[in-house]
Parts: sequence; C-alpha cells; structure tokens
Amino acid sequence: MNTPAHLLLGAAAFGKVAQPRVTAAAVVGALLPDLSLYLMGAYAFFVLGLSPQVVFGELYFSDAWQQVFAIDNSFVLWGLALAVAIWTRTAWAIALCGSALLHIAFDFPLHADDARMHFWPLTDWKFHSPVSYWETSRGGAVIGAIEMLFVVVLAVILLIRHSHWTWRVGFGTLATLQVAPFFVWGLFF
Repeated sequence: MNTPAHLLLGAAAFGKVAQPRVTAAAVVGALLPDLSLYLMGAYAFFVLGLSPQVVFGELYFSDAWQQVFAIDNSFVLWGLALAVAIWTRTAWAIALCGSALLHIAFDFPLHADDARMHFWPLTDWKFHSPVSYWETSRGGAVIGAIEMLFVVVLAVILLIRHSHWTWRVGFGTLATLQVAPFFVWGLFF
C-alpha cells in the first residue's frame, strides 16, 4: 500500500476522537515503517544527487538498506513493542505500535520483488508475494483501484468521526495525495 493509505488506516483503526495525542501517535506509527525509505531516499536524491534508477534499482536492494528495512518492518520488534505498550497500558504507545503493525500486515502480502525481512531478527526470510500493490504485471492496477476505494471509504469515516478542522484538513490532504495521481494519470493515459 502507499503511505497515505497506511496513515488513514492507522488513524481509523487506532485513533481516538477525544484523545488527539492517541490519534497523532496512530498516524506516526503508520508512517514509521516507511520513514527510513523516505529519509534515505531524500538523502540519496538531494544530497548525493543520485538518479531514481540508482536509488530504487541498486540502493533499495543493497544489504545496508535492506537491513534498515528489516528493523523498521519487523513483526517481531513491533510485536514486542506493542506487548510492552499493552503491559504498561500506555494508550498512545498502543496506537503507535498497533498502527505500525497494521502497516506491516497490509504490506506483507503486497510486496513481490521488493519484499522485506518481516520476521527479523528471527530470520532473514522474505515472502515474495505473487501480487504487488504497484507492479502492473502482478496485479498492481487492480490492487491500486481497490486501494483507492479503500482510501475514499477511510477518509469519509475519518471526516465524519473527527470534527476539528485540523484533523479534517490532514485527512483530506492524505486522501488527496493518494487519489489525485490516479485521476491525473488517468487523464493523460
């Protein structure tokens, strides 16, 4: 799934209207499994001046980058963190860890060649799914359409649930970031 979809899903699943700190933690938790990719990618693009082909064709699959992804996409590590959060009854930490785990759970069946080591440090094994959320040769167009519908439903739920304008603008922006390219590219192609 694309990151905006993860953020909306995390907010819908773990956010609490009367507890903005918990909702914020849910959004942050949904971002954390992808954050390293954004940070390392931005550094590679803007500081090192590397091309997208090098970043996504070489660096993404390098041992160093894959190790970082193994840490921030680990069911084991996030599961342990969630267990501690539940044990300490810390609502924002439960939302953060639960949202990160939900992100990973939705990514797990939707990554093919770009799969990650989701069970690290227990194993370096990767599940290479036969379907992909972005590769058209692996059903990406169908998955993408389903994801768009999913995002619209989540956005409507969140816009109804949250009445404060900052949350509405935030959720509306995330939905727009997810859905707009689909329609823009549809007009051109």
